[in-house]
Amino acid sequence: MPEEPLTYRDAGVDIDEAGRALRAVVDRIQQTHDERVVGGIGAFGGLFRAEFPDCERPLLVSSIDGVGTKTKVASMVGSYRGLGKDIVNHCVNDILCQGARPLFFLDYFATSKLEAEVFQEVLSGAAEACAEAGIALIGGETAEMPGVYHDGELDLVGAIVGVVDQGRMLPRGEPKAGDALVGIASNGLHTNGFSLARRALFEIAGMSVRDPVPGLETTIGDELLRPHRCYLNALYPLLQEGSGIYGLAHITGGGVYDNLPRVLPLDVRAVIDRRSWTVLPIFRLIQDAGGIPESEMYRAFNMGIGMVAVVDRDLAGAVVQRLNQAGEAAAVIGELQKGSHDVQIL
Repeated sequence: MPEEPLTYRDAGVDIDEAGRALRAVVDRIQQTHDERVVGGIGAFGGLFRAEFPDCERPLLVSSIDGVGTKTKVASMVGSYRGLGKDIVNHCVNDILCQGARPLFFLDYFATSKLEAEVFQEVLSGAAEACAEAGIALIGGETAEMPGVYHDGELDLVGAIVGVVDQGRMLPRGEPKAGDALVGIASNGLHTNGFSLARRALFEIAGMSVRDPVPGLETTIGDELLRPHRCYLNALYPLLQEGSGIYGLAHITGGGVYDNLPRVLPLDVRAVIDRRSWTVLPIFRLIQDAGGIPESEMYRAFNMGIGMVAVVDRDLAGAVVQRLNQAGEAAAVIGELQKGSHDVQIL
């Protein structure tokens, strides 16, 4: 028998610390709640009043995703607030591709040993992103798992539920040859491609997160940690109007090659002109550092286009104008042509 009684804390899990960390961010979380959230924080499940007077045939839309190995870059830089924004905005954009507006969000934060400051930074960022998108941060889970994660490692996952009227669900209509592809700019890697980026920059080229990006007044760490953009506030109003948007493709893992065909008819191909936008410097730095082929870059990264809208050719100009007025950087980047169900980048 051991001389001292064994506790959960001795085994690497500090329940009291987790409680203190959560209490520190309760106010920020509660600021995302409105009359639709029933009950408070701490129940076994989150309660949300499911009343949709603006929908004739409401459909719930759900999605789940994680920020992946972007967490490793955050650890290298020592900055975590953007991770919370990343996971919220990624999930919002995903269900936006089905025409949905978000209702509530849940987070999953796992680590080897809970550091209260890191947890609070992540959750504060998530709450801020939820407030900007009108979402209730309704619940979550915090897990300390020594032996599963190495010291200093964390994992961040988010689940979202939204609603769409069945009559306004995306994709909709019948896009055809000649219709336009409108690209909306990203601000960096968003939440995809970090395993390849880290290998190229830090392992092969021996660079540091503190090194400057050529041509910019920022560091590699700054550029890699730019939070995932949220396109809800710019795009959702257009989806409620006769804007001519047939579908939206969120350019995440797999790049434009894998994501755009998900919203296209089987008898058309997407033809994209890579000269129609300027690829961000961070992508060229990654490519040069790792000697990565161009085709692999467009499969692993968004390359500066975070969302692609499939738009009626006659209304594309108006859509671009509205998006730019809403603060996005949008442009026609290609068109649909008769052909196989794929993407060509010229």
